[in-house]
Amino acid sequence: MEIRKMLVTAAMAAAVPVCSYAAQTMTLQQCRDSALANSIDMKMAEQKITIAGYDRKIALANYFPNISANATYQFNSRNLNLLDKSTSDALSNAGSTVQEAFGQRLSELMSDPLLGSIIQNSPELQKLFSQISSLDIATPLNAIGSEIESAFELNIRNMFAGGVSLQQPIFMGGKIVAANKMAELAEELAISQYDMSQRAVVSAVDQAYWQIVSVAGKKRLAQDYSDLLHQLLHDAEIMEQEGVATQADVLTIKVKANEADMLLTKATNGLVLSKMLLCKVCGMDLFSDIVLADEALDMVPLPKMSPQISDEEIFSARPEIRSLDLACRIYDRKTAMAKADMMPKIALTANYFVTNPNLYHGFRNEFAGIFNVGVAVNIPIIHGCEAMNKVRKAKAEAVMTHYQLEDAKEKITLQVAQLRKQEEEAFEKLDMAESSLASAEENLRTATIGFSEGVVPANVVLEAQTAWMKAHSEYIDAGVELQLCAVNLQTAEGRIDLPDSF
Repeated sequence: MEIRKMLVTAAMAAAVPVCSYAAQTMTLQQCRDSALANSIDMKMAEQKITIAGYDRKIALANYFPNISANATYQFNSRNLNLLDKSTSDALSNAGSTVQEAFGQRLSELMSDPLLGSIIQNSPELQKLFSQISSLDIATPLNAIGSEIESAFELNIRNMFAGGVSLQQPIFMGGKIVAANKMAELAEELAISQYDMSQRAVVSAVDQAYWQIVSVAGKKRLAQDYSDLLHQLLHDAEIMEQEGVATQADVLTIKVKANEADMLLTKATNGLVLSKMLLCKVCGMDLFSDIVLADEALDMVPLPKMSPQISDEEIFSARPEIRSLDLACRIYDRKTAMAKADMMPKIALTANYFVTNPNLYHGFRNEFAGIFNVGVAVNIPIIHGCEAMNKVRKAKAEAVMTHYQLEDAKEKITLQVAQLRKQEEEAFEKLDMAESSLASAEENLRTATIGFSEGVVPANVVLEAQTAWMKAHSEYIDAGVELQLCAVNLQTAEGRIDLPDSF
């Protein structure tokens, strides 16, 4: 289904009328730059570096004090009373109780016969007892009792509280130091992955670029082959009229000419599709009219050869090795962080609290505060050996990452060795293709002359043209294969040219 869509798109592109302006000529480096500037993978890798930078700053913030402020308000439906209800009622009615008891005692005194006779015989005592019995003791005592009862009722209808706190880590078992180092290594890892993305994009561009050069060369070859066959067909028709060639020769050549036309159509569509792929990789419009700088060359340029370098130089240049090395160091720091969970933790604390109501000078419905400074110490003792198992797990992950690093080095060494052998084979293949091409051209020249003189049959000429076509195609394939081998080897050795990274 995808192939059908691509063919339909290629047909649509071929049907687009040629614009009046010249096509844009692009070199390999320009294609690389365009792809790196427009690649979504590169933009995502760049954002990962930005995120890692923020993580590093977040980890750095743990060295500084943590200062926070908070405030709260609370409405309560009832007040607090420090007295029970019976005591509260007794205080509120204390005067009435005393008044009643006093009146009762006066009545008892008045009912005593001896005291009663004395009072009746003394007008002054009668007046005094009359004034005492009419004295209002209940009202002032009730008021005093109510005041005492109110003093034991705390008004908490509206409560306000606020505070400012400061926490300064002093010793966290090395966890903050390990976290900061991990954040720095993670940022370096993001940069290394950015380099990997760059190399992947450049490799994809080079593959698409030289694929176009190959297809463009084969299109020219198909065009030359079609022209040869049509010229041969024209000569055969003339020779048939003169009786030198037969009608079967003419029909055979015509069939080959039609096949050559079909081959040219396929090469044209293939070139359109290849350019669309390169435009996609470069982040350009799929129907952009581009011409590659090496597209019209008759010979594929030979790549620049570089001297062999040692395995250690390759390892230091490969971002994959750098990434795994950074991962090993990150897991080592992760082990240190796991060990920190088993270490004591010490922090300095300082707080200022303000409340309304407050109890600093009795109970008052006004704002008042308090300041305190202290040291907090946390000493882990045991929690099901959780911390110990975390340390063991981190160590196991670190060991596994070291194994992955060694395995990657072995694979890279093997990859480079294979690519060097492939490059040597590509050089040999190119030499053989050049030799075969020279022989095929000479064979075609001889066969064409012989056919025009009537001493060589048409099928011999067709075979010579087919051999010439095959030799040219193999020569183009060998040149492109050599270029791709060089690109792959440079990528494997970490020597591919890239713009400055972070």
